[in-house]
Amino acid sequence: MMKWLTIAGIGEDGWKGLSASARHAIAEADALVGSERTLAMLPTHKAEVHEWPQPFAAVIDQLKPLKGRKTVILATGDPMNYGVARKLMEFIPFAEMTVIPNLSAFSLAASRVGWSLPDCDTLTLHGRPAAGIEPFIQPGVRLLVLTEDETTIAEVARRLVARGFGNSTMTVLENMGGDRERISSFTARSVPAIAFSPLNTLAIQCVASADAIILSRLAGLPDDAYEHDGQLTKREVRAATLAALAPSPDKLLWDVGAGCGSIAIEWMRSSRGCEAIAFEHDVERLAMIATNADRLGTPRLKIIRGKAPDSLAGQPAPDAVFIGGGLGIPGVFETSWDRLKPGGTMVVNVVTIEGELHLYDLHEKNGGDLVRMEVSHLTHVGRLRALKPRMAVTQWRTRKPW
Repeated sequence: MMKWLTIAGIGEDGWKGLSASARHAIAEADALVGSERTLAMLPTHKAEVHEWPQPFAAVIDQLKPLKGRKTVILATGDPMNYGVARKLMEFIPFAEMTVIPNLSAFSLAASRVGWSLPDCDTLTLHGRPAAGIEPFIQPGVRLLVLTEDETTIAEVARRLVARGFGNSTMTVLENMGGDRERISSFTARSVPAIAFSPLNTLAIQCVASADAIILSRLAGLPDDAYEHDGQLTKREVRAATLAALAPSPDKLLWDVGAGCGSIAIEWMRSSRGCEAIAFEHDVERLAMIATNADRLGTPRLKIIRGKAPDSLAGQPAPDAVFIGGGLGIPGVFETSWDRLKPGGTMVVNVVTIEGELHLYDLHEKNGGDLVRMEVSHLTHVGRLRALKPRMAVTQWRTRKPW
């Protein structure tokens, strides 16, 4: 198969920073595709020029006529590191392209602040809500963050302060590798009133204060981490439920009868690329789900308003299903089970006798495990102490046959 497309990374140092192979590809190209900024970095050439279209989705139509011609796409930094290559590979086979990486913003930033990349968490907020940083805010961690533009700096600082991490050091690295490079450091609570370049990367050394809100990425966040009206899978049961659901990277969960969204949110916090859909019909709870998703760093959570099973129609098939409410509604289990992918996991929690009877029937027909969880919490009886039991939860968990 002919390799007609080259994706070449280019940095702020432009032509002089390109490798010999990237320069050769550009010199031999029939067509060059890039932003106005990257195209302006090149010396005189013979290729026809195509600027990135707006919106970016139109790039598919832009590249179709170029297939078979020697085409070079100029991408920022490393095209395979939160770069354009991933999107292009959705419609152009990798066998038809050559990727020539340049230094990524993460590599450049790490070299400027003296951090070893394996000792850092790396993430992007470019084209994504700043809420995505929330699960990464942990005591003592080092974060390297790709930003949307200069506005990301203040928003990240606000979130750090709100979580009790106001003493964290933020280093803004602007226009790295070019003549306009600038590095500024300050604490999250003291962002200077200066104009930052839109092209910047953040390096954050997280420092927790004594009253910091520390939220582990493991399942079982404190109940008070959520805004809720009582319809909340409680902490200990939630941890056991997530363990039973067994999230893994890039998998999709249906949270049916989502309440305040706690199961869907902790599924998404647990592993790279986890996605979830929260199905809920109550308007006030829908607002709670949205608030919790922003506060706890899962802005990609898809929220569907409506009553199951009708609201389930047309949604992508899940890898796992949790039913926390509505099991007794005709069609909820049947629709969820039918749409669940072969090999997928289903977990159902109930607290009523009627719900238990339904689970016994499902267990008889579909196998799996039945577990009853009873949790007690400390309370006071006058001057004495006692353990007060909460309502028992019966859980059915099973795997759909392949």
